[in-house]
Amino acid sequence: MPMRAEDIEALIRETLPDAEIRIEDLAGDGNHYRAHIVSGAFTGKSRVKQHQMVYEALGSRMGGELHALALVTSVPA
Repeated sequence: MPMRAEDIEALIRETLPDAEIRIEDLAGDGNHYRAHIVSGAFTGKSRVKQHQMVYEALGSRMGGELHALALVTSVPA
């Protein structure tokens, strides 16, 4: 069963409460998303670590309920 964008956002927000999050459904199928996430928690962390933080927030849903998630992460301007 596909995940809703709102559910993805809620999971990310639990770990990164300050985040600005925008999620796009790339294929219209609820399985392929792109998430744009801006968070102060990313400050001083590599892009790889930023992405790991997001994947940790999603837990076991990655590769299961959530088939594909492209990430664009950054720190606040």
